[in-house]
Amino acid sequence: MNNGSKKSRRRRSSSLLYQEPLESMEHLSDQSAIPNLNANWVNAKGAWAIHIVLIVALKIFFSAVPGMQRDTSWTLTNITYMFGSYLMFHWVQGIPFEFNAGAYDNLNMWEQMDNGEQFTPTKKFLLTVPICLFLVSTHYTHYDLTYFTLNVMALFGVIIPKLPWSHRLRVRFLSGHPDDRYLDEQ
Repeated sequence: MNNGSKKSRRRRSSSLLYQEPLESMEHLSDQSAIPNLNANWVNAKGAWAIHIVLIVALKIFFSAVPGMQRDTSWTLTNITYMFGSYLMFHWVQGIPFEFNAGAYDNLNMWEQMDNGEQFTPTKKFLLTVPICLFLVSTHYTHYDLTYFTLNVMALFGVIIPKLPWSHRLRVRFLSGHPDDRYLDEQ
């Protein structure tokens, strides 16, 4: 694209929030044509158990570090799980497969799961796990204000993107507006 047409394009607001538009009919038909292997695994047997296994493995790992106190290991377990959960379900967009003509390129995994429906059993479970982990880690840190603050910030960072009002809402302060990225690729 030449510089002349980029200058004639009207700039959008430089807001930190961006609401992802709904899919076109072409994308909807592409999404319904082939099952989404990227998001369907969360409903498979054992998919829920892997979260518990990961939390237990993280706790064992952090407890095995010499000199690590119990409250610090619980806080690190909480923060690490929350960070990984945020990256996997809310930050990465699209799918790693090229069989659906880009039908899911503008959706993160949380929005792809269960065809975007809210409050399905899987989504309820994935909403409950961080809350339970927060409660356990807060209890084992003896409600220390510093650990509580770290744990509650990690909890809010994972829970807020899962709420229905934040569906398709993007907070982008590290990357540009999605339309700008699209224009740069052309």
